[in-house]
Amino acid sequence: MKKTMRKRLLILGMGVFLFTHTVLAESLISYATDFQAEEEARRALPIESNSYEEWPDGPAVGAQGAILMEAETGTILYAKNIHEELYPASVTKILTCLIGAERCQMDEDVVMSHEAVFSIPRDSSNIGLDEGEIITVEQCLYGILVASANEAANALAEHVSGSMEEFVKLMNERAKELGCQNSHFVTTNGLHDEQHYTSPYDLALIAKEFFKNELLCKMSSTPTYHIPQSPTQPDDDLYANTHNQLLFPGGKYNYEYVVGSKTGFTQDSRQTLVSCAEKDGMRLICVVMREETPHQFEDTISLFEYGFANFQKLNIAANEKEYTVENHDFFQTESDVFGESKPILSINPSDSVVIPITAVFEDMDSELTYDTESESSVASIQYTYHGIPVGSATVDLAEGEADNTFDLEDRQNMETEPADTEEETDASPETEEKIVFVNVRVVILWIIGIAGFFILIFVIRAVINNYQFAKRRKVRNRHKKRKRFPSEFDDFDF
Repeated sequence: MKKTMRKRLLILGMGVFLFTHTVLAESLISYATDFQAEEEARRALPIESNSYEEWPDGPAVGAQGAILMEAETGTILYAKNIHEELYPASVTKILTCLIGAERCQMDEDVVMSHEAVFSIPRDSSNIGLDEGEIITVEQCLYGILVASANEAANALAEHVSGSMEEFVKLMNERAKELGCQNSHFVTTNGLHDEQHYTSPYDLALIAKEFFKNELLCKMSSTPTYHIPQSPTQPDDDLYANTHNQLLFPGGKYNYEYVVGSKTGFTQDSRQTLVSCAEKDGMRLICVVMREETPHQFEDTISLFEYGFANFQKLNIAANEKEYTVENHDFFQTESDVFGESKPILSINPSDSVVIPITAVFEDMDSELTYDTESESSVASIQYTYHGIPVGSATVDLAEGEADNTFDLEDRQNMETEPADTEEETDASPETEEKIVFVNVRVVILWIIGIAGFFILIFVIRAVINNYQFAKRRKVRNRHKKRKRFPSEFDDFDF
């Protein structure tokens, strides 16, 4: 009887176990299927940049929002819902680390407070730092960017601003300074909050500034980092390990051109990824938001390959011909009446444009404006390709006899003298400096005109003075004539 009862209970238990796991498996399959269906629907969404005139068609991606931006010029090569407000998850940390790097020295000590450690969920990303432990700012940044450590992000924020609340205010201020328009940050680490959001475009602007810092690039491209034992940090096995498959050596999604990258995920945000890659002198920033794994890596690589294969970066000073001779009043002329004088203005030699490889420099439209924020610049030239902004250049004041300026004779010699070697011939178009000359003849004509004006005033004044002098002279002569005839009253005193 007892054996029969045990068998029945065992069978019942196995049935419950199988039923529970079957239901759970079906739920997980249904859950995954729902997100896969959503991803397929997102993949079918329109890509705004594919409607640009004579612009290369970009790949379809499963992200809700995606952008590919050239890092130096800010040219947008690929655009899909780039201004939509979405949850960023842990890619928030690129802004946290940017501010930390801007405001701290790398050897400063960061203390793990109780709130920094215990305000995060236990199952969220961390590197196991305990309350009261102290690490350097550099170690803190590595922990955040490599392992996405939430407690380290909180502690860094407290170190910079005194509290996480004050640091969040700083995050929003810095985002506005960078030009962000659809962002509002609530947390230092990106843990979900309905009021914590940004857009692909805004993230690209933040990333553009982040990847200017070579140390941050190095940290965000590191797959693993060891924080050694110290008097203020007792654990010897404290390692930060990345989950970013773009960085796995020899991995399926390892990308050789990556400069740096940061992942993010919450149930509400889904997969997010911000990355930077450089090839042949062109540095691109890619942002994908609300994506499913592992497609955030596949789509990022696909967008990078699209950018490198379909666009070219051209130096403006080496190609610009419109703003040199007989165009604008001070953008003239090929002659220099002073012989050896140096140019006063020049196009910034480091400025570039990014256009499709099927286009040439002359295909662009340009506009000269005198609205510039730089004290060393007097104007700027804005370039567009079929209405799409593709870059700009500043017109700068020459500083003394710098190496990047030369006079007209030097320019003419460079244009007429053959190069000594084939290598020099190939290099000359790239190294030639674009010089903008002042039209000295116009200046002289202005001087002559002003001088003529003052001479005319002087002549008119002289004529008036002479006329008045002649009139007084006639009056005196009349008085003299009267006195020549004596009067009968001359001998009397009155």
